[in-house]
Amino acid sequence: MKLISCEKLEKSMVELQFSIDAETFKSAVNTAFKREGKKYAIPGFRKGKAPKAMIEKMYGKDLFQYDAVNDLFPENYEAAVKEAGIEVVGRPEPEVVSMSEEEGATLKVKVAVKPEVELGEYTGLTVNKDVKTVDEADVDAEIKRMQDRNGRLLTREGEAQNGDTVDIDFEGFVDGVAFEGGKAEHYSLVLGSGSFIPGFEEQVVGHKAGEEFDVNVKFPEEYQAEELAGKDAVFHIKVHQITRRAMPEWDDDFARRQGFADVSALRRAVMETAVQKKQAQAAEQFANDLIRQVTEAMTVTIPAAMVENQLDGLINELRGHLQTQGVSLEQYLEMGNTTMEQLRDHAREQAAAAARYELAMTEIARREGIDITEADVDAKYAELSKQYGLSVELLRQQLPPLRLRHDLKLAAAQAVVVDSANR
Repeated sequence: MKLISCEKLEKSMVELQFSIDAETFKSAVNTAFKREGKKYAIPGFRKGKAPKAMIEKMYGKDLFQYDAVNDLFPENYEAAVKEAGIEVVGRPEPEVVSMSEEEGATLKVKVAVKPEVELGEYTGLTVNKDVKTVDEADVDAEIKRMQDRNGRLLTREGEAQNGDTVDIDFEGFVDGVAFEGGKAEHYSLVLGSGSFIPGFEEQVVGHKAGEEFDVNVKFPEEYQAEELAGKDAVFHIKVHQITRRAMPEWDDDFARRQGFADVSALRRAVMETAVQKKQAQAAEQFANDLIRQVTEAMTVTIPAAMVENQLDGLINELRGHLQTQGVSLEQYLEMGNTTMEQLRDHAREQAAAAARYELAMTEIARREGIDITEADVDAKYAELSKQYGLSVELLRQQLPPLRLRHDLKLAAAQAVVVDSANR
């Protein structure tokens, strides 16, 4: 590979031009012929036995040359990028300038590169660290949540009331015609939760197990399914069972089941946890406010390709999170009545902010001479292994060392901003 030129374009784009010598290119063409030539049928020859010249005469002289370019491009492009000393942040857009077995190939590639960053002040910044106090109401609320988690659903007789969970069948009709997605059997609904169309749950209140009845509702004008928005609907309901969550008593027996000596010890533990949570939230907000100052003060033109890369990362994170819940991304989009394009548009601002953060922290790391060693990476894997109960080998597969090293560098740069701030 010979680098011919590296020209800076607008909007953090660069155009590389490089050549591949004739000997290397001709060898790649012959390799492509041996691999691909057997696919072509030529009259007078058994399939796969036609000579290269005959195939090129019928299908075009550049047939195997393009295959050769595709084979040679990755390695030679990487070498051109390294020689040019650029840091790419987007997918390359290659173009063949010329190619022949006699003279080799010349390629032109446009690619987005990491933009130049002008930072403002990033040390000695000032932000008010607002730590919220924990009062008795916070503790009581957490105790209530703890009781809820340990409650039991008990079947009850009589009419359903708000707070009850009803096991129902339902089927919806608009103008007497059942509509898609409007039917379910043994659906568990908490009355008063507001999870159904306005007016639906209120009309289930007062009915008993075994009853069948209709409820009349109107879909909101802004309902996500446009074909139902603003329409009057009738749902036929059958109630199978009514249950209510029975809360455990707040006493020493309950505290001992949670691993504490008595309710006083449990309440102190709840208070301490609440304080730690408030402190962690305050520290996170403090850091976020400082980083916002840094990114707002910086001057940079972010290439679109970098935002798209961040979007790809966010979508992949969402896909992985959904998989842990047994839901595919496609099912998630269908349930939300949205498209991948709409999802990406919705997350674009978040992706742009992530790109600004990465650029700012990377520049701080460069200025501060931050270097992440192999020992730092190994120590982090050991910490993650202990935290999540996963082997280091599995963690290395899920979070490659190069990615972890990058994340640690950004975290170290952020620590420079936070640790130097005025509190």
